[in-house]
Amino acid sequence: QVQLVESGGGLVQAGGSLRLSCAASGPTFSSYPMGWFRQAPGKEREFVGRIDRSGGSRYYAYSVKGRFTISRDNAKNTVYLQMNRLKPEDTAVYYCAVGPSYSGSRSSTYDYWGQGTQVTVSS
Repeated sequence: QVQLVESGGGLVQAGGSLRLSCAASGPTFSSYPMGWFRQAPGKEREFVGRIDRSGGSRYYAYSVKGRFTISRDNAKNTVYLQMNRLKPEDTAVYYCAVGPSYSGSRSSTYDYWGQGTQVTVSS
């Protein structure tokens, strides 16, 4: 069983930056792609980005492309989400998730989820 713990959320002004971390348990972390999702109040969970198991391939939702960057450190069993030029519409609970090799932008393709971390961007 994989356990994921997100951290790094908080309150930031528009235009600011935050870096989220997702620490994973288990010896096989480096074998799986990781995804980031977010969910704003009253809205469905939406895809933010994904990184493959080596970190060599990443893709993002259009709404965050160019502002957010996903990276991973397999030696530390941790994946990161660097968020720059934050906007009020980025306010949400952010989740990391792990799934099999075909996991992509759909949340249903991921097997394990963290508890989420709140990000609030003030205008």
